[in-house]
Amino acid sequence: MFRIIIPVYPEENIYSYSKNAKSVVAIGPVIVATIVNKLWGWRVEIIDENNCNGLGCLDKDGLPDHTTLQIQNTADVVGFYCGLTSTMERVWNLAKLYQELGVKTVAGGWHASYCPEETLLHNIDVVLHGDGEPEIRRIIYSLNENLCLDSAPGISFLKDGKIFTTPKETNIIQNLDGLPFPDFGLVRGAKIKVYSLSRIRGCSMRCEFCSVNTKARWASPEYLFENVEWLVETRRARKFFIVDDRLEEDMPGTMRFFEMITEKYGNRLSFFVQTRLGIAKSNEFIKTMKAAGVKTLFIGCESPIDEDLSNMRKGYTSKDMIGWVKILRQNFWIHGMFIFGYPPKEKRSQISPEEMGKRFRTFIKKAKFDSVQILKPIPLPGAPLRERLEKEGRIFPLNVVPWSRYDGNSVCFMPDNMSLKQLQEIPMKLMAGFYHRFSFFRVILRTIIFPIDYLLRGWRSWYIGWYRDLVKYVGSIIIKRWKEKYKESRFLEKLENYCKPKKQ
Repeated sequence: MFRIIIPVYPEENIYSYSKNAKSVVAIGPVIVATIVNKLWGWRVEIIDENNCNGLGCLDKDGLPDHTTLQIQNTADVVGFYCGLTSTMERVWNLAKLYQELGVKTVAGGWHASYCPEETLLHNIDVVLHGDGEPEIRRIIYSLNENLCLDSAPGISFLKDGKIFTTPKETNIIQNLDGLPFPDFGLVRGAKIKVYSLSRIRGCSMRCEFCSVNTKARWASPEYLFENVEWLVETRRARKFFIVDDRLEEDMPGTMRFFEMITEKYGNRLSFFVQTRLGIAKSNEFIKTMKAAGVKTLFIGCESPIDEDLSNMRKGYTSKDMIGWVKILRQNFWIHGMFIFGYPPKEKRSQISPEEMGKRFRTFIKKAKFDSVQILKPIPLPGAPLRERLEKEGRIFPLNVVPWSRYDGNSVCFMPDNMSLKQLQEIPMKLMAGFYHRFSFFRVILRTIIFPIDYLLRGWRSWYIGWYRDLVKYVGSIIIKRWKEKYKESRFLEKLENYCKPKKQ
């Protein structure tokens, strides 16, 4: 049997506590599992540690008891999803447990691909580079039969104490139409309410903070439409999250997909998508998305400060951003994603940290986002930002800031335009200012005046305002809990002590 594990988020934050983490499953591991499930003689299961309440064998922390799992269904090979750097320590611990039980292990995903030596030295037998689908069946068969791996392209493995890496170019899928539809029935114990979809891999923008650096490729709009049809018919799916980094990478194809959805389903389905602010310039694209049932846009605004946008290589300035947000907000729920304290390439003296915070606060207030996330810069493996900061000697070692802190909530490098305390605390203060507990009283007030508001403005306007205030109140509870845990960990204090000059 082949078991794929999606590791749990390590830190309590606004993502791990959100209902989305407990209602959706990453699509990459599901497609890989679907391919292996077609291999004669193999059974497959997926364990998503973020969505596993129905599993039946959980430990005291509410996580899967993998020793019991192995007793119930003995896995010959276990695969680990390493798409999130912050989950790697959990991967290492589980890989050790499984290897001690005599199980072969394989890892795939961005982090493992960029850090193969580190991954192999933490109880992983094989690291898959690039797209995992082309070679996964050969890899698990070779591992199970103890066959030579030298001929398999796009992998790293240990042999006689040395690390070998085979050519990677062939592990990039060009014909994405050939991929099977993901079989979510392979996920054990999960309650899936939102189904992940994907049509586009790679990105052409090359933002400095991003580790996605492969050329953009995409399947046909017909492939994605047929995937939706299949999920509606077999899983009664109604809500979908298109996980592509940029929905508009192939705008004509995306529009054709939504037109097909509208022709068959009208707006009876709901879609959540990731895209850039620039789509606000296309009224036709907006109308097409809205007609098909697109409800929420996740938009990487990143910063209202032009120097930051230039350093990030975002390709636009802050001049038109508020206007674009307002256009999109008329049609969709807008979730704005920001990075505070982006390290400048040249020391910036004219903008203080307090002024930066003020600009963020003013921009968010003027744009009237429905929800926001404000993170710290994350120097991810494979991203140009990490390479720049490593050359400058500013990234903290892993024994000081481990991978589990690479979720955007913790300082990972030494800033040179503000203090450690400012970089650690200002983003959370900005979030706390947006998600405040007083929204609870607005929820009550909106509920009381519902009949009048409904008559004057209609259901949609009332409901969006009511739901927005509810989200802000729930967000305030999450942030309060996170701040308490952060204070208990004394993370900032430990960082400041590390940075103090050592006595001679």
